[in-house]
Amino acid sequence: MHTTASLGWLLVALCAATGAYCLLRMRSPVAEQRSTAGGEALMGFGMAVMAVPAAVFTPPTWVWSAGAVVFGAAALHDLWSARRSRHHLHHLVGTGAMIYMSATMAASPPSPHHHAHGGSGIPLVTGALLLYFAGYVLLSGARLVPTAPATASGPATGTAGTGGGGDLGWGDRPELARVCRLSMGLAMVAMLLTM
Repeated sequence: MHTTASLGWLLVALCAATGAYCLLRMRSPVAEQRSTAGGEALMGFGMAVMAVPAAVFTPPTWVWSAGAVVFGAAALHDLWSARRSRHHLHHLVGTGAMIYMSATMAASPPSPHHHAHGGSGIPLVTGALLLYFAGYVLLSGARLVPTAPATASGPATGTAGTGGGGDLGWGDRPELARVCRLSMGLAMVAMLLTM
């Protein structure tokens, strides 16, 4: 990826924070949270490593190849899990994007003139992934828009303290999981734009 050092560090911070939150979600008593949180933590930390500016740390080429293998295994898990949950199809596209970026970085090591790792990928693949993740970011952002407040005709359902989600722990709140996914989608768009 060809980025400035400041953008690289912002991506590192965003992705590492998202990965850390996803690790905390793995302790949830809600099965669906645990099911997706591990893959999302792997994505967050993997993207954080990819975003470290090359001027600070340039790993050997085999690290990127190993990353492609790790994300290949995650893609197989997502493929298997997709038969139960539609969300795992998104994870499958995400792990595919990580495999693609890892392979691109392994194939073209950074030059001294670039501030970040890797070279450029195949424009058609990069463009398709960019369109997918840009659409995902827009859809995820729209899902975070609050619904209409309560009217005089009655209270809104699902508000805090009514048992409709207000008593969930902070790690089990669906809106926080959506923010986590939105953050990773934004980071993926930024990383794909720099390829």
